[in-house]
Amino acid sequence: MGGMAPLLLRSALIMGLLIAALNTLFAGLSFGFDRLPLWFYAVQLLLLPAMLIPLRIFPQAAQTPEFLRRAGRYALGWAVPFAIYKFSADALDPAFSPPVSLVSYLVTGALFALIFAALRRPGVR
Repeated sequence: MGGMAPLLLRSALIMGLLIAALNTLFAGLSFGFDRLPLWFYAVQLLLLPAMLIPLRIFPQAAQTPEFLRRAGRYALGWAVPFAIYKFSADALDPAFSPPVSLVSYLVTGALFALIFAALRRPGVR
């Protein structure tokens, strides 16, 4: 990851592990740990490389002065990690509806992006 600080990389990987652990915990409590399929655990490992995306995009977003462009960058930064988290858990539900899950993903992602853009604007620490 050319030039990426080891501390920042380690933080992203730890955050990926934490999100994966929480997703596994919540899914296990909802559906039973013994009922979680092997693919669910495997998909959680995808969060590790997915957390590298925000490392590249968030610093750019924090320096973007225009609100909607900044929100769009935050949305792109969270798009892949949140998709892994959201869709892997949603797919466990016997009543899983891909269109409903997709709409929920898009709305939640947009809300997070708008909140991040409002809180993390250039010159605000």
